[in-house]
Amino acid sequence: MTTTVDLAGWDVPQLRGAVVTLGVVVDRLAPWRGRLDQLGRELGAAGSWSGPAGHVAAAALVELSTVASGVGGALAASLTDLTGLSAAADEAQELAAEALAVAAAGGVGLDGAGRAVGVPAPPAPAMAPDQLADVEAARSAAVLAEARAEEAGLAAARAAACARAALEPLTRLGAVAVPVPDRFADLAGRLLPVWTPQVPATAGPQDAAVWWAGLTAAGQLLAIDAQPGAVGALDGLPAWARDRANRANLTAALQHLPPGSVGHDTARAVQHTLTELVAAGAVAQLLQFDPAAGLVALTVGDLDTAAAVGVLVPGVETTVVDDLAEVVGDARDVAAAAAVAAPGLAVATVAWLGYRTPRWFTSVSEHASQRGGRDLDRALDGLAGSRGARGAGPAPRTTVLAHSYGTVVTGEAARAPGRLAADAVVLLGSPGTGTGRAEGLEAAEVYGAWSPADPIAWSGWYGAGPFDIGFGDVPLPTEPTQWHTQYYDRDRPTLAAIGEVVAGTREPR
Repeated sequence: MTTTVDLAGWDVPQLRGAVVTLGVVVDRLAPWRGRLDQLGRELGAAGSWSGPAGHVAAAALVELSTVASGVGGALAASLTDLTGLSAAADEAQELAAEALAVAAAGGVGLDGAGRAVGVPAPPAPAMAPDQLADVEAARSAAVLAEARAEEAGLAAARAAACARAALEPLTRLGAVAVPVPDRFADLAGRLLPVWTPQVPATAGPQDAAVWWAGLTAAGQLLAIDAQPGAVGALDGLPAWARDRANRANLTAALQHLPPGSVGHDTARAVQHTLTELVAAGAVAQLLQFDPAAGLVALTVGDLDTAAAVGVLVPGVETTVVDDLAEVVGDARDVAAAAAVAAPGLAVATVAWLGYRTPRWFTSVSEHASQRGGRDLDRALDGLAGSRGARGAGPAPRTTVLAHSYGTVVTGEAARAPGRLAADAVVLLGSPGTGTGRAEGLEAAEVYGAWSPADPIAWSGWYGAGPFDIGFGDVPLPTEPTQWHTQYYDRDRPTLAAIGEVVAGTREPR
């Protein structure tokens, strides 16, 4: 039995310090696991340690990461209850000390059960006033001391319950009172999945990011290998996972889709562009691949680690088969301009052909922009969700670079539920955004570029835009002879300014 004296002697500061230390361990496990995962993905690749030994090493890192994930999750679950244990123990120790102090001040004691001993008999009428006062004080002290001792016991019971609950997650791992190095293989066996996680194909970006972060490294790889179509299409997952899944989807499309079909031609265009990027030494990630619909998103740079991201949204008549290489080339030039604006900055750009661009003669229809706006909004939410997951690192500065009809799509994305997940929006040759004013785009910074030689930029087909003095955007430099397709030209001043916006070095005003 734990007595009131025992409770009063608890070393609560030591317990509190241990809980804080455990919290630090839990916080450090997530980024450490992230580094393990990244190293595991790099091993076995052509540019790293390849061959059978490299694959074995990569598998070992996946196993280690999986164990770290399982142990980290168990420790995190225990930490919640241990925090409650610390608080309850602190309360029990304080109440027990108060009970003993009150009892001592009244000249009584407390037994092991917290009952007062040495309590004087009720006062007799013949007692002198001072004796009467002493007896009353002692009896009152006994009542208060017993009450505090009882409260201390209840707090101690809560602490014990928290301790039992904190033990359960570790007990399930078989990791209690067992030297970890002696049981690592057994621990790995408990944690490595024997089932394939079910991909929540209809989950929103934030829910998808939470689901993915909750999987072990082995579980993530199983999901990719078993369901590459679902993983590759799921906004909210990290770019490396979608890239791995979509590369498998690309291989399957090249092998199984009939030559001459839209899907096969789309796959060939993507494969050709990827080959060129790799040959140029660039990092490329296939973020989206839907050959049947002809929709693709391809990154230049590592989207998972970039500090600055630019998302290029093209306009009408832009298709993967005919224009992917050109849009990716613009994305490379923007990334290079951002690197000039901020040397050493990790930059990634996305050639986002993620909506069906209309033909010129149908561009007045709202259907393409509405669908495209919805999909762009979801894609931006997915980027924010994947980088906002535990252990993913700080969120990047995100800039939407919309050209021509792409500015209309961006306006629709801003009108979608929730705020646009972008720090800045750049409107190039815009025929209007449909938002009325720049603040309707929901970004803290809105820039615009137009030229007298670009009739689309001052057409006003979709309402106010950068051409209008009262629109409220920050103008970017152009030249009077700059035509509608020349905003990304290397010999024009607009590209350098765009690079500064992406890097975050250009003054908003």
